[in-house]
Amino acid sequence: MHRTVAVAATVVVIFVAACSTPPPTGSPGPASPAASGSASGAPVGSPSSERSWMDATKSVDDRVTALLGQMTIDEKIGQMTQIEKNAIDATNAAAFNLGSILSGGGGFPSPNTPQAWYDMVDAYQQAALGTRLGIPIIYGVDAVHGHNNVEGATIFPQNIGMGAAHDPALVEQACSATALEMNATGVRWTFGPVVAVPQDVRWGRTFEGYGENTDLVSRLGAACIKGFQGSSLGAANTSAATAKHFIGDGGTAFGTSEASGPTGPYLLDQGADEMDEATLLDLFLPPYQAAVDSGARIVMASYSSTAAGKVHGDRHLITDILKGQLAFSGFVVSDWGGIDQVVPGDYSASLRQAINAGIDMVMVPTDYVRFITTMKSLVQAGTIKQDRIDDAVGRILRVKFEMGLFENPMPAADKESEVGSDAARAIARTAVAESAVLLKTGPNVLPIAPSGKTVLLAGEGADDIGIQSGGWTITWQGSSGQITPGTTLHGALSAKLGDGLTYDRNGTFPADTKADIGIVVVAERPYAEGVGDSATLALPNVDVALVAKMRQHVTTLVVVVMSGRPMLLDDLTSADAVVAAWLPGTEGAGLADVLLGDKPFVGMTPYTWPKTADDAPRVGKAACDAAVYPVGYGLDATGKLLGPAAC
Repeated sequence: MHRTVAVAATVVVIFVAACSTPPPTGSPGPASPAASGSASGAPVGSPSSERSWMDATKSVDDRVTALLGQMTIDEKIGQMTQIEKNAIDATNAAAFNLGSILSGGGGFPSPNTPQAWYDMVDAYQQAALGTRLGIPIIYGVDAVHGHNNVEGATIFPQNIGMGAAHDPALVEQACSATALEMNATGVRWTFGPVVAVPQDVRWGRTFEGYGENTDLVSRLGAACIKGFQGSSLGAANTSAATAKHFIGDGGTAFGTSEASGPTGPYLLDQGADEMDEATLLDLFLPPYQAAVDSGARIVMASYSSTAAGKVHGDRHLITDILKGQLAFSGFVVSDWGGIDQVVPGDYSASLRQAINAGIDMVMVPTDYVRFITTMKSLVQAGTIKQDRIDDAVGRILRVKFEMGLFENPMPAADKESEVGSDAARAIARTAVAESAVLLKTGPNVLPIAPSGKTVLLAGEGADDIGIQSGGWTITWQGSSGQITPGTTLHGALSAKLGDGLTYDRNGTFPADTKADIGIVVVAERPYAEGVGDSATLALPNVDVALVAKMRQHVTTLVVVVMSGRPMLLDDLTSADAVVAAWLPGTEGAGLADVLLGDKPFVGMTPYTWPKTADDAPRVGKAACDAAVYPVGYGLDATGKLLGPAAC
């Protein structure tokens, strides 16, 4: 979970002073010439004998060893610390030698523009380069369906849609385009892709997963990592990817969560995986093996639990399995405040267990003084050994060297035109078209003729970028409304149908209105994480009511479902065609493309469509057990099966 923090950096500084907490020893001195960075992305400078780690001709291992040998314990702990940008300013981040800054969901600068993002990141980076050793920060964001915190960025379909498209080359293109937009804002680390294998669509993070099939998730997750990281992590316009959340993401049992959010208790999110280890590893480990094989250098731990407790504190899973069995040599980062849950109510014990389990960098995310002072006391007491600290910091430094941050701390400047470019939006439009799944149709229902027909359109989601994009869009939870530039389904259809289209969001047409075709958009409203946990899988009543309301006005009725998972469709039986559009993002023209026949329907559902909400859990079930549609189901516009038949 990466939520925005409404804490001003200046308030944090006052808090530190009020508590009379001294900064760690090894405070930064004046920047040496070799440590000065450039906002243009130019190399930092040439190495000296005192700064042998700056010699790019040396091996990464040699550079890590040289730098690690010069670091104080405070500088090492600083590298293990990640803080949300609203909780600390650049000056204090440098004073505490922080290794990483992040923007949580909604953690954008004001104004929320590409240039303001670049300037914000650069301020943190220049401050870091001015410290005693000049170690660059790595700035992280949740760029999980495009660079989705930035207004004007290309918002791609959520991963559930990319899973429906089942096209690794397309996923790679989308993630590469996202990396390009990230670089234009100065950011080179994304907390994605999610390589969960959700087994219960009632989970509020279902849309973040590519599907319930382990092999599909493995293939698409690997493709995304290749897209973000390119041929070399140090190359221009690449970003470090994060395979998350290790492990058991999407396997938690309904009712096991002890967490809560802004709307109340969670049902599945951050809960427990009630299965034996063999099943856990069989379902959820292969995507991480594929990620490591594809060059993933960062893995994020999961909030979920097993019989052994919270994964954040599980040495067997993190060190023995991930770092040992999978030979993962990058670093493991915690989730937002995830370490705090290991031993509830005992921060010191939680931190000791998590670091010894193998967590290398801690997404604190706000109280850096508590984290740093507790870490230092644990090291001084010998309960966290120096070699564990050196291993963690060595892993972090290794990734920074591999990314070329010591040579080029910032990407090239003046690239803001790359954000929301026509090229990226064209990729997203293709992805929207390929992700749409035709669940039901009849003779001569689709495609809709672009002329000679009268068409009525209803539903709030038909003309709302926020609903169309879902959670993790501009803010953590997302929101309805024109939250970022894009094309809605209404806008796209209007461009093609002109006066032949009439739209009313409430479906309030004159009683005597008759039209050839009606399109109703029924949609989940935006949510993220456990806020979206659902006991019912019910579509909003206000939208469902539009189906009957529209039916009386039209000869042919098409229902478009915008949702982050399969929803119960019992109330849509009067429709002649039903399209699962998932959460398509900003490029609604792709959905119009398939409705109007400019592109074919090729999407297939990446999740089993349950008959009832109670039928949602899939572990141990056959393809059609308690299901309406199996994984891989979909139709073309003629009604021909693209995969297995309906159940």
